[in-house]
Amino acid sequence: MSVILDPTSRAAPAAFFDRDGVLIVDTGYLSDPGAIRWIEGAREALARLAALGYRLFVVTNQSGVARGYFDEAAIDRVHAAMQAALPEAARIDAFAYCPHHPEGSVLAYARACDCRKPAPGMINGLIETHRIDRARSFLVGDKATDVEAAARAGIAGFLFPGGDLDRFVCDLLARS
Repeated sequence: MSVILDPTSRAAPAAFFDRDGVLIVDTGYLSDPGAIRWIEGAREALARLAALGYRLFVVTNQSGVARGYFDEAAIDRVHAAMQAALPEAARIDAFAYCPHHPEGSVLAYARACDCRKPAPGMINGLIETHRIDRARSFLVGDKATDVEAAARAGIAGFLFPGGDLDRFVCDLLARS
């Protein structure tokens, strides 16, 4: 599939989110869609940002694949379940994940790469594919590696301390 971009259209702002610990509760190596528990205010934050014209993306390290805990199809099932649980106004534009880890036990995934945060590969790929304005975009993560990946991709990064994600996003928007 090829994407034709209108060269006269303005690039859109985007909000990038880490998955576990930001949008959904971090249960450790989640592979069962039935175990998804949303962070308070997550769906509201996504809907708020979409209403303001932000494109919505998830960028998540998923080393459970490299460690042999689950396969990539399990990640796809979790992401499909997350998408299905969101109201139309809060749908994620794209999910990106890194299945690699340098110390993985599954040979095909046991490597260093440019997509595993804090490397910016996932973010850069989404920015290029979806015509995103870096200057008007940001990432919310729960680890220093998330914020470092954002900085390396040339976007703002914010550390989510937990609690109500919608309140956190409202505070971010009020500051800008």
